[in-house]
Amino acid sequence: MDDLSNLGPKSKWMLEQAGIHGIKELRKLGAVRAYLQVKSSSSKASLNLLWALEGALTERHWQDVAKHDRLRLLLELEDIKQNK
Repeated sequence: MDDLSNLGPKSKWMLEQAGIHGIKELRKLGAVRAYLQVKSSSSKASLNLLWALEGALTERHWQDVAKHDRLRLLLELEDIKQNK
């Protein structure tokens, strides 16, 4: 995961602690499910991690994601939470 933009050492550590050890796992889960997995293992994960994960997967800066994709990601997050 070293080649993913937007993810610093702390974010990468949180992903590893949540059992997400590689880019293939991250891509398979997608940003929202990966965020939820991290959030369940670390209460310190903020929504900025969600923006960063989406940015890493789509090769965009996390601030661009937060500005343009925030609503879509939050709705997807809420949908997944409700369907659990």
